[in-house]
Amino acid sequence: MTLLHYISVGIGFAGVAIIVWGVILMLFRLIRLEFTRIRKKSIFQERETIRHQLGSYLLLGLEFLIAADIINTITHPTLNEMAVLGSIVVIRSVISYFLDKERAEFDSRTEEKASETKDTVAV
Repeated sequence: MTLLHYISVGIGFAGVAIIVWGVILMLFRLIRLEFTRIRKKSIFQERETIRHQLGSYLLLGLEFLIAADIINTITHPTLNEMAVLGSIVVIRSVISYFLDKERAEFDSRTEEKASETKDTVAV
């Protein structure tokens, strides 16, 4: 095994660890939030925030996994490996694009609501 293979495995492990860490954190936040819902409080905005924060962990983890796949392909540059890598990169890039787009839309809606709140308070 070459040094690049070990680097690839390490980066891939880091990507998986980031995703798992994000899921664990957001799961605990969601459980706490659901107890708030039981007390008849609206949690829609907070649940959307948690969902988008989880999406950011997923995006970061996917970027690490893409980097690991690229490095791994360098160690085995067969046509088949390149085709598999290309497919993985396209699929992960499409997922990343849509998650990032949804997150940006959420951020703009959140900023609009914050702006409306400031305007209402100022009046």
